[in-house]
Amino acid sequence: MASTPLSPQGQPVTRQLSLARNATRDANELTGLARGILADGALNQLEAEFVLRWLEERPESVGVWPFNVLFQRFADALQDGHLDADEEKELVGLLMDFIGGGITEQGITTAASTLPLCQPAPAVEFEDAIFCLTGSFASGTRRECEQEIVARGGISKSGVTKKTRYLVIGNVGSTDWANTTYGRKIEKGVALRGDGVPISIISEKHWADALR
Repeated sequence: MASTPLSPQGQPVTRQLSLARNATRDANELTGLARGILADGALNQLEAEFVLRWLEERPESVGVWPFNVLFQRFADALQDGHLDADEEKELVGLLMDFIGGGITEQGITTAASTLPLCQPAPAVEFEDAIFCLTGSFASGTRRECEQEIVARGGISKSGVTKKTRYLVIGNVGSTDWANTTYGRKIEKGVALRGDGVPISIISEKHWADALR
């Protein structure tokens, strides 16, 4: 019988916690790999095959977001054994979405993944809608952003629940996130959306545009 894994403090670690820790480790490792691969702005056949193989070697992580999305797209692109120009462009865009790295209108480099965002972005209605903010915002402090929501009849909550209408991801990301480019609130929001909960995950820019 396999022994129960122990934490560095000698305490038993549940399977759920162990999987979460492994997924966090894998996400941060993949972020580093993707940034290295995309340093030249391109993705060649060998690099794409390496990413797919890396994902295949992590069966427990590949069953959850965002690894399941990445795995399926890479597997589809390489199914015929050839990466054409259109497939390369799509996968480069996918990896860029995963690692963040865009530029905001304020000239700040984004650190947040855009992979979980709803496409197309939904209309934002404030009246009686529950918002949850995650990450750091170029638009202002967390308190200032929450005040903008309340001033328009919305409700700001600190956690993501089935009642959350909008999860807004700050462009600047956060050093407090469990993973380099996304955190637990985003993971929970994606999981709820996958279960059919009508939660919209939107970017700070889309949210800020609605303020106007």
